Amino acid sequence: MAQVTLKGSPVQVNGALPAPGSQAPDFTLVAEGLADKSLKDFAGVRKVLNIFPSVDTPTCASSVRAFNEKAAQLDNTVVLCISADLPFAQARFCGAEGLENVKNLSTLRGREFHTNYGVEIADGPLAGLTARAVVVLDENDTVLHAQLVGEIADEPGYDEALAALK
Repeated sequence: MAQVTLKGSPVQVNGALPAPGSQAPDFTLVAEGLADKSLKDFAGVRKVLNIFPSVDTPTCASSVRAFNEKAAQLDNTVVLCISADLPFAQARFCGAEGLENVKNLSTLRGREFHTNYGVEIADGPLAGLTARAVVVLDENDTVLHAQLVGEIADEPGYDEALAALK
């Protein structure tokens, strides 16, 4: 169990973030059209998992915008924005913002993702959602970089995450 903060208040997070060098746990989450998508569906490409509580918060929305911009410059890489938002809300946000370089996945189903990736908020007002984290995987799903953001209201380290792909 890890501890992060939400606007300075301690929050417990269940599970363990996958360590660099380890094999990423498989997952099945919900994509556009309520289709199940697994990690295997993105085989052969590098992956940036942008994990956050909800796109309806300013910091989460900023992270999706930032990764959308940076994803356009990445070869053989997909950015997966993972949150509890329903696929309809994720699509509506990206459509309204003109964001086309990220793919959204919902934790509507596949709740084991929360603990397998060490991002399950266990207490506080966001209990049941995911903490903010970034996990970068190579083409074979080996973890290159993992960051559990210490303050949920802060943006992740974009430069550090993308540097792992160089």
